[in-house]
Amino acid sequence: IASMMASLGKAVSKFTPTSAHVSASLRSLSCSTNKHATKKSKATLGKSGVRNVVLVEGVRTPFLMSGTQYKELMPHDLQREAIKGLLKRTGLPKDSIEYVVIGTVIQESKTANIAREAALGAGISNKTPAHTVTQACISSNQAMTTGLNMIASGQLDCVVAGGVDFMSDVPIRFNRKMRSLMLQMNKTKSTMGMLGHAAKVIGSPVRYFSPELPAIAEFSTDEVMGHSADRLAAAFGITRQAQDEFALRSHSLAKKATEDGNLSDVLEYKVPGVAETVTSDNGIRITPMEKMAKMRPAFIKPHGTITAANSSFLSDGASAVLLMEENKAKAMGFKPKAYLRSYTYMSQDPKDQLLLGPAYTTPTVLEKGGLTLNDIDVFEYHEAFAGQILANLAAMESDYFAQKHMNRQGKVGAPPMDKFNLWGGSLSIGHPFGATGSRLVTTCANRLKAEDGKYALLAACAAGGIGHAMIVERHPDY
Repeated sequence: IASMMASLGKAVSKFTPTSAHVSASLRSLSCSTNKHATKKSKATLGKSGVRNVVLVEGVRTPFLMSGTQYKELMPHDLQREAIKGLLKRTGLPKDSIEYVVIGTVIQESKTANIAREAALGAGISNKTPAHTVTQACISSNQAMTTGLNMIASGQLDCVVAGGVDFMSDVPIRFNRKMRSLMLQMNKTKSTMGMLGHAAKVIGSPVRYFSPELPAIAEFSTDEVMGHSADRLAAAFGITRQAQDEFALRSHSLAKKATEDGNLSDVLEYKVPGVAETVTSDNGIRITPMEKMAKMRPAFIKPHGTITAANSSFLSDGASAVLLMEENKAKAMGFKPKAYLRSYTYMSQDPKDQLLLGPAYTTPTVLEKGGLTLNDIDVFEYHEAFAGQILANLAAMESDYFAQKHMNRQGKVGAPPMDKFNLWGGSLSIGHPFGATGSRLVTTCANRLKAEDGKYALLAACAAGGIGHAMIVERHPDY
């Protein structure tokens, strides 16, 4: 284990979650709070002379396990349906949309600018510009903040943002040897030359026909994310049982939220060729602890703690949000759900801090907003792995980690679990890489109303060691 992991291990002495500790922590992990934190009472985070950007509405297709009902579609089909659903729900005239920006990770080569193809498919004017962004698991976060900046700067008043990913059909290409040969053949004029190229392939078929799959490892480190999560969990002393308990919590809460009708952002989708209309996420499952305990490690074998049961699963899905300048939204008769306030992006070492984005971005975004952890009523964190979430919470509870690795005086404290991901998370709902960020911000707004809160904080990690966090403020009209 690298030197940074060794030093992280020292933090474990400050917070070593035993099974009993974690069981209690799942009820209220942040029982110890930052000694500097005091409850503030702010009317609003709005600033004089700055245009307010509001979330009018957010929707998504049901998030499905890859290879199920969406398997015959293409990614832009899902994004188109999300945008169409957003327009139908809001009643927004299509000609009012000034820009579309969409995030995605695994790109379909036929629809490289998927934002444009989805917008056209949804009936948005061909005069409306659109572009696609990619930033791993925070791609739709980047799409939203791009739109936010366009509006805040006065360039636009109305932007549709969102994201999509589709793991049922990923681009698999010829290897470089074969690609090079095919390009040479394209320039070859003679029959003998073509036969010479063909002979190379016939003589070494494996060499030329071995396919290239989309990379699942970090390019800079050649390590898969699950392997990194396993090492991170070990460094913070996060036990297998603790991870399984958190995964069970996520699925249980998602099941309850679905049954209670809280996941109102989910659209119904009549998929062509599928008999029944898709109405809900299909990855939510309540697996007994005894069964989870029997599952084998997925990455570090045989002693790793990350398994299929405590990891997010490969998913298909799309999301979309309507962002507007506040006065414009009100003039058009909308009642906004929330203000999008301070946000931050931060990067760390992709080798040993790949998944610690929330631990770094949470205190930073709180400072930007002039808030403390105690001011936040709703927390929505992306759950890539149960071990990743628990490691981040442990880091946030560690004075040593704050001082040694974040150059801070003391810990920010971990969010209390009675405010944390109460409607489930990526472990249970699903994680189409490019779509999760928009789901998080919409859930923040909807939970703020349901729980009569004022401020929400969303945070997520992403490949490359990047992290994102944002403050969402409930709109007084919602």
